[in-house]
Amino acid sequence: KDRDRIAAIMSFDDRTIASLMIPKDKMVFVGHKEILGPLVLDKLYKSGFTNFPVTDSKGKVAGVIHTEALNTLEIKKTDRAEKYLDKNVQFLHLTDSLTFAVEEIERTNSYYFLVLDGTNSLAGFFTTQMLLDYLLG
Repeated sequence: KDRDRIAAIMSFDDRTIASLMIPKDKMVFVGHKEILGPLVLDKLYKSGFTNFPVTDSKGKVAGVIHTEALNTLEIKKTDRAEKYLDKNVQFLHLTDSLTFAVEEIERTNSYYFLVLDGTNSLAGFFTTQMLLDYLLG
């Protein structure tokens, strides 16, 4: 385990976001007009993720719902996703280094980033927890 940690630290500068991120096809999305009823909430909680990109009517990401927002508020059966939307979304690129990611985490004070490919299309997401897991095993 110690060898793995040392190897992770030594290769830190050479690694990119693409090597740690969750790809788009594994992400769970919520439509902005989707009602946050029991079925949707169950789907979100069972996914194991703590942040969910919210798409607008054109399929573009309009923001993110954080599960802590859902946990602390009283959700009514008629509440739509857009009510809990955080429009402050941070982005990284597939080719960004982990060193750059650390700088962005510090600069933005964010822990969740959407990852874009070379055409600025959504490729996945990256969190500070992924970075910590990589470094600490």
